[in-house]
Amino acid sequence: MTLAAAAAAAAQQTHGFLSPTGVEIAFLLVGLVTLGAALVTVTTRQLVHAALWLVVALGGLAVEYLLLTAEFIAWVQVLIYVGSVVVLLLFGLMLTKAPIGHSPDADSRNKPVAIAVALAAAAALVWVVVDAFRTTRIDLDGAVQGSTKVSGEILFRHWVLPFEALSVLLLAALVGAIVISRKKREEQR
Repeated sequence: MTLAAAAAAAAQQTHGFLSPTGVEIAFLLVGLVTLGAALVTVTTRQLVHAALWLVVALGGLAVEYLLLTAEFIAWVQVLIYVGSVVVLLLFGLMLTKAPIGHSPDADSRNKPVAIAVALAAAAALVWVVVDAFRTTRIDLDGAVQGSTKVSGEILFRHWVLPFEALSVLLLAALVGAIVISRKKREEQR
């Protein structure tokens, strides 16, 4: 055994659960920033600021995908969610002439109910995901899980209808925003 091989073996033995790597530390820090941005997104009373914090949260998720070596999913996240959904949201805000500054209508005074529903939904989601993937094993000898080939096969074989339904939903939201803005213009005349 060479000296380099012995050093590599010693490094593998010392790396345990309580000694995280740089990627794990970066993953945790980006996750905390993403969580903070998501919290600011849902707690701010200014709609445009909420949309901009949503960009930060969705961008943080894209960085998390990059850290998980799922480059294709990361770029899809940037192009579709950060690029399209947030632009569509801002476009809808501008077309409907939503208040840009502080909006008193953004506070419905139902925060305790909203927090209870959010916690129940989060608990249900965690339970469903843990239950669904409890016995799932990743084939480490197969293709890389975040690769374009595997992601494309899964997307176009199993998730084509939900993907297309989402695009129709976004188109309906854009058309709805245009209709609402035209009705307001006609009422002002």
